[in-house]
Amino acid sequence: MKLEVHGRQAYAYTGGKPFDAKLPCVVLVHGALNDHSVFTLLARWLAHHGRSVLAVDLPGHRRSEGPALTCVEDMADWVLAFMDAAGVQRAALGGHSMGSLVALEAAARAPQRAERLLMYATAYPMRVSPALLEMSLKSPQEAIATTVVFSHSSLAPKPSYPGPGAWLRGGASALMHGVLRAQGDERLFHTDFTACDRYSGAEAAAQRLTAPVHLIVGELDQMTPAKAGAALAERLQARVHRIVAGHSLMAEAPDEVLAATRSALA
Repeated sequence: MKLEVHGRQAYAYTGGKPFDAKLPCVVLVHGALNDHSVFTLLARWLAHHGRSVLAVDLPGHRRSEGPALTCVEDMADWVLAFMDAAGVQRAALGGHSMGSLVALEAAARAPQRAERLLMYATAYPMRVSPALLEMSLKSPQEAIATTVVFSHSSLAPKPSYPGPGAWLRGGASALMHGVLRAQGDERLFHTDFTACDRYSGAEAAAQRLTAPVHLIVGELDQMTPAKAGAALAERLQARVHRIVAGHSLMAEAPDEVLAATRSALA
């Protein structure tokens, strides 16, 4: 579905069903140098089981017109504006990695609009190593390769998405290269990483939140280790769902992620 947000074309995947703003809505926000497709299976299940879904492409990512936004706060405002454009007053907000911070900030900026908050593969602070930050600026191809390795728990986890035996690392690499090429912005990975690294608003956000919070984390995550989210979970009084997977947990453990999501939305 394409809408106009802040005067620019914006896209959200609706799970293979026509969007219906009257249904209970789930808004999903992808992570750094990703797009809506990381939520394909989850979005499709939700859309075919009584909910409307907006799995967005953030500005400058794949199908949403750029330029890319440079901070989590601006991304959160954009998500709320997308909800306005779609006619959604209230929704469950979810996000993966960088997107989890965006969902958190959006839920805190408009508490009355957040039914639930689901944070996948999250941590706070979400620091990015100086070496990886520099690599993302000077050699984004190398940064992609490095990130793909650390985002997966093994060479060939099974069962997986889109099916048992799929090459998850290859698929993740192709996705990130595709997002980078779509806008022709070689700095995009650095822009996203910097937004993660600089976000410092979780404490203030926690004080404004009213929605129940769920952290869905991978026990084998090397990018945002589960223990790095422990303080955040305590601060947000969140329920924590632990899954045996790495950072790319929607791909490595789709059934377990779905089960945790259904529990969080129940």
